[in-house]
Amino acid sequence: MSHDNLKVFPSVRERYDALVLAGDIDADPAQQHLADRFDLLIRELATTRLATKSSALGWLFSRRAPRREIIKGLYIHGDVGRGKTMLMDMFHQLVPAKRKRRAHFIDFMADVHERINAHRQALKNGDTKQDDPIPPVADALAEQAWVLSFDEFTVTDIADAMILSRLFRALFERGVVLVATSNVEPDNLYRDGLNRQLFLPFVELLKAHVDVVNLDARTDYRLEKLNRLPVYLSPLDEDTSRLMDEAWHAATAGATVAPNSLKVKGHTVVIPLAAPHTAAARFTFADLCSKPLGAADYTAIIQHYRTIFIDAVPVLDHPRRNEAKRFITLIDILYDHNVHVVISAAASPDKLYVAKSGTEAFEFDRTASRLFEMQSEEYLAAAGKLEAVVEARSAGV
Repeated sequence: MSHDNLKVFPSVRERYDALVLAGDIDADPAQQHLADRFDLLIRELATTRLATKSSALGWLFSRRAPRREIIKGLYIHGDVGRGKTMLMDMFHQLVPAKRKRRAHFIDFMADVHERINAHRQALKNGDTKQDDPIPPVADALAEQAWVLSFDEFTVTDIADAMILSRLFRALFERGVVLVATSNVEPDNLYRDGLNRQLFLPFVELLKAHVDVVNLDARTDYRLEKLNRLPVYLSPLDEDTSRLMDEAWHAATAGATVAPNSLKVKGHTVVIPLAAPHTAAARFTFADLCSKPLGAADYTAIIQHYRTIFIDAVPVLDHPRRNEAKRFITLIDILYDHNVHVVISAAASPDKLYVAKSGTEAFEFDRTASRLFEMQSEEYLAAAGKLEAVVEARSAGV
């Protein structure tokens, strides 16, 4: 695409202004500034693509080629619900790069660990002689995507923390451009984490390859646009149990319901109730969060089931922080993949985690915000389930 042809693509600012004009969102100066900043990055990426087009993969994958000037990506941080993901998704849709990838950061790191494990198995089997898995993994990732866009960039796992510096140094050396959203600024990533001093070189590396932008929008737009639907039910009592059962019957629509299981990385994930023909599954909170499950397990579940019921989410506190951490991961994945979720809980989303200290208390603000938004008509329409919810309403749910 030539620079002139770029004009056929609406810019992020043009797309944003159209939403304002349609009344879908309110104009916000901080969001407008970020939209303009995304457009600057798009123009820079388009110009660089022109300069390297004749060399195919060119300098991106050639260690012997002359080093080009670094293209700095964007790291956008700010409170929940300020529009970070909305604007990043506009950028991702409009950036004229064929090799681009948009992922939740948890999903991306699960993919990285899987690739590393596959390389180690290949080394064990004698299929490769390269001891270090990072270079070939970086090669594969960079060949897949020149522009990487991450939602909810957060680091809470020591296994992730220990490989990020080497992995991203290799990706940046291969010309990969990073765009990310986060609730925290780079200096607060992996805050209070184990052996954090070993993680700090990654923070400096990150800041050298991105421009850091604080999206200080004036309000939480998610809460403004809420239109509650009966998909989050509390407190936990007989009425809530009845409504959950009625919603389940509406969602399964007479389909055969039976237990099922999935094989995920050598272990079994039990699905207590599953209706494969309607892609619906039902769990208790304990099924999903009191067992040693992780992001890969939750991702496997949503690849088979697009309507998830979760019964009996309790109020959580610091002694149950491991369950809270799993619940945070679970909701992130469900939200990011637009899964339709019906939940019964002991309290409203903003009162589910009562501890005031620790990483989980900080991160649960995002979870509460997402649980609120997952009740909105807009979210349910995006999940393709609005008609089913309306039918459930007419049945008395």
